[in-house]
Amino acid sequence: MSELNHLQQQIESLLQECDQRLSAAEQQGSRTGPRTTESETVNQTANSKNRSKNRAANQAALEQLIEAYPQTFSRDNVRPLKIGIQEDLIADDKLARNRIKRALATYVRSIHYLRSVKEGVDRVDLAGEMAGSVTAAEAEHAAARLKEIQAERKERQKQERMKEQEARKQQKDDRLSRKLEALVNLKGR
Repeated sequence: MSELNHLQQQIESLLQECDQRLSAAEQQGSRTGPRTTESETVNQTANSKNRSKNRAANQAALEQLIEAYPQTFSRDNVRPLKIGIQEDLIADDKLARNRIKRALATYVRSIHYLRSVKEGVDRVDLAGEMAGSVTAAEAEHAAARLKEIQAERKERQKQERMKEQEARKQQKDDRLSRKLEALVNLKGR
């Protein structure tokens, strides 16, 4: 009989612990805001797919630009571009206007490009010739944008780590719940 009482006390203490954890999880959920609905999840997935398609289209446009103007555009030797080079590209008419815009946006927003924009560095035109130089203000803007990108990446990595930790905690809690359920079922026999 004493063994049965001992098991009953253990089960009750485990149930209290589960109640406390559940209450804490509910409070945390109310603090972090509403849970995402299924439609929001579907929309996020669709947006992610669209971003992937856009990224692929941008990379394809950039490849065309690199092939058409190897003396100006390169993945290995990234140099600051001439101010107004978009108009020159449109006038040259080797690529469609929308592809030029996609490719240029991808190129000048890259980390390699932003790192190349230093004060006094020569800018290049379509022929790969010097066409002005980077000013101090332009270099500062590039450095600030580079810091923003790095901060965004750091924050994104932090969020991913937090999600992973939360998933591990949830798995642990689920495992504990299954064990408690098994104990309750044992008591019920």
